[in-house]
Amino acid sequence: MPVYTVHAPFPGGADLRATDKFVFVRDGFHFWAMVFGPFWLLWNRLWLALIGWVLFTAAFSAGLSSLGVGRSSVVFANLVIALLMGFEASSLRRWTLSRGKWRQLDVVVADNGDTAERRFFERWSQKQHGIVNDQWAIDRGGPPPTRNTQGQSFSNPPPIPAGGIIGLFPEPGGSR
Repeated sequence: MPVYTVHAPFPGGADLRATDKFVFVRDGFHFWAMVFGPFWLLWNRLWLALIGWVLFTAAFSAGLSSLGVGRSSVVFANLVIALLMGFEASSLRRWTLSRGKWRQLDVVVADNGDTAERRFFERWSQKQHGIVNDQWAIDRGGPPPTRNTQGQSFSNPPPIPAGGIIGLFPEPGGSR
């Protein structure tokens, strides 16, 4: 089963309001990163990794050519570099996230990305239950009512109804 790492976009405590920004990075071999290395890096916005890949590939090919290595060996070496890109693509992505001040929250084992999200949020919401209460406070526009405060209309009790009795007994202090 694939392993996913979960990353949050800010170094402070994770918050229920930022869950749509969480990133799930699948660990393992990425075929498209091997086949289309620089385009995969562009697609995932891994700019420093792309610059490093271009510089390394150019220097490596130039070094092999200056040593007099044949074309077939240079092509084979570039295939090995592409294979390494496929294996290390998820590590490059996690490295880029960590440079952008993201933090890793968890590791999840799941068959696909949707299952990984479901498993993570089930486990994470149970941990957050005692820490973060998702019932936000409501501002009602004023302090709670108090009794016997001069100048505040809400401090007086409501008037007694016409019969004078509230409840089950017909007269105050009467027998039951």
